[in-house]
Amino acid sequence: MHVHQMWNPYPELKVDLALVLKLIESHIKVRDKNVEKTLKDMVYSGGKLLRPAYSLLCAQIGPEKEKDKSIAVAAALETLHMATLVHDDVIDESETRHGRATMHSSYGNNVAIYSGDYLFCICFQILSRYSTSLSHLEFNARSMEKILGGELDQLNSRFQSKVSVKTYLSRISGKTAQLFAVSCYSGALESKASHKLAMNAWNMGHYIGMAFQITDDILDYCSDVTTLGKPVMADVRQGIYTLPLIYAMQENSSAFMSILEKRENITEEDVQEIADLINHYQGVEKAYNLAKRYTQKALNEIAKLPEGTYKETLNTLTKTLLNRTL
Repeated sequence: MHVHQMWNPYPELKVDLALVLKLIESHIKVRDKNVEKTLKDMVYSGGKLLRPAYSLLCAQIGPEKEKDKSIAVAAALETLHMATLVHDDVIDESETRHGRATMHSSYGNNVAIYSGDYLFCICFQILSRYSTSLSHLEFNARSMEKILGGELDQLNSRFQSKVSVKTYLSRISGKTAQLFAVSCYSGALESKASHKLAMNAWNMGHYIGMAFQITDDILDYCSDVTTLGKPVMADVRQGIYTLPLIYAMQENSSAFMSILEKRENITEEDVQEIADLINHYQGVEKAYNLAKRYTQKALNEIAKLPEGTYKETLNTLTKTLLNRTL
């Protein structure tokens, strides 16, 4: 079914996620058949489908449970996520994703950018067909604006060594946490959950997204290339300074400055020295403690939701994300 094996313990959810992928694929119709094939391959590239999964789970919060509608909302959100990934790969000059050639490495930046834009269109195409209200569409448009704003903030902050924890958290709030929050909120909203419960879902998604991105950034410092699927410490090489480095620099910024000032000319030896300094000043441990705090906040929000098997899955899944190694 082309759905990640992590969903094997949840067979019903796995079937629904397969329907999400099928719906996305059915909307991809491009005149250039090579580009169309690449986009469809991307749909089935083995991503974890976390955002649509959270949307589907939160669609069980309210009293109305319309399968077609919840599948459609989840598909729209995953298409939005795919669009941001295509654009990310252009900006990051990434050659591969999930072991496959990226759109821009196969067809160039112009085709990749237009393909990402095309996926944005599909997102709203699906939403306009299935969403219950215009206000929901407007809400998702505002959310997209915040997501793209977070991406722009990251782009504009490259090689800026004076990054505070507050600035970093604001950046990932837009770049990552917003889409998790929207996914949970949208699922709850379409199930006719009360405003209070929908906001619980929103807060849960926000905290999950914050913990997820912090953990992702930690993995960039402490995984190997085989596990991570990309060069270790890729963010530092690109001038993206994340929480483990920020925490370590709070202890002794001068130890890092002579290396970071090299910007694009950083060497492998420099990268290793940064890793050693981060280890010395416990940057990873401090970042992980913050990720744990966000995870606990998410679990507190889950506890406020109505009882059901979906709630148990939300608990288990959220704890698993913090402890993932991939």
